[in-house]
Amino acid sequence: MIKKHNITILGDGGWGTTLSILLNRKGYNACLWSVCPKYAQLLRNKRINPRFLKGIKIPKGIYITSEIRKALDYSKTVILAIPSQYLRGVLKDVECISLKDYLFLSVIKGIENKTLMRMSEVIKDELGNVNLAVLSGPNIAHEIALGKPAVSVVASDNSRVTGYFQDLLMCGNFRVYTNDDVVGVELGGSLKNIIALACGISDGLNLGANAKAALLTRGLVEISRLGMVMGAKKETFFGVSGLGDLVTTCTSVYSRNRFVGEEVSKGKSLSRIIHKMKMVAEGVTTTRAAYKLSKRYNVEMPITEEIYKVLYKNKSPQRALRDLMLRRKKAEAIN
Repeated sequence: MIKKHNITILGDGGWGTTLSILLNRKGYNACLWSVCPKYAQLLRNKRINPRFLKGIKIPKGIYITSEIRKALDYSKTVILAIPSQYLRGVLKDVECISLKDYLFLSVIKGIENKTLMRMSEVIKDELGNVNLAVLSGPNIAHEIALGKPAVSVVASDNSRVTGYFQDLLMCGNFRVYTNDDVVGVELGGSLKNIIALACGISDGLNLGANAKAALLTRGLVEISRLGMVMGAKKETFFGVSGLGDLVTTCTSVYSRNRFVGEEVSKGKSLSRIIHKMKMVAEGVTTTRAAYKLSKRYNVEMPITEEIYKVLYKNKSPQRALRDLMLRRKKAEAIN
């Protein structure tokens, strides 16, 4: 395995910036890549990330660049923290480099809309059979940047790669577990954003704690139901990257997806909400992808279907709630 000294992070969002700070605190040399030259210059000069991580100082030891070749020359350990729908485009600039000795970690939560691929599938589709792991969990970037405790899980089909990234990231305030269920870890981190949208709508309509509990429990059933059909292990969805991430995203004031749902409940158009946001709410595109996957695999996902209709078919949240509550009577199913 390569020496863990220089680390490259592709993506200057809140999570990418936080991981560069975490690694810097552990004594590593971190390189943070931004797609925008002007924003990279701002980050270098101000040493803050006002768009994605307000109030957190970026240490001077973190090297910041907008040149992807320089970022990839900096280290052969690369953390991918790029919004899901832009990942493939960025990877096309990486294809010309020999990647045999590289180690990649995807910390991206989403499903590609056009292909319905998970992020690890997109990465291997573009880069070939590279050394790859994925990381997911209840990880609100701002809290971790402040040094507050959190846990996450890293998964790969290669135990050496999994162990490498566990050692790389684990520290006193960030505990990292390992798993071999890549499908489950990725889907848990992606699909929970749909339920967070639903919880945001519930909060905006002031539906109360009972309604949110119902969305969390029945939402977890939907997530695991689709995940198992796609090859994941059921138990993964009751762990850190499943239930843990679901609870955090559905309740945190920092949750972008919960915020979008709350704005939707006020009658605002989705396009207007997204236009005003500086950060990406992955649940918006994931809802469309998950809806298509549910039809492909013939999996019943009533919450996902209603959120899809609210976002893309102009259905009112109130009518969606009514239709969910008045579905046919049945016994409780947990799978």
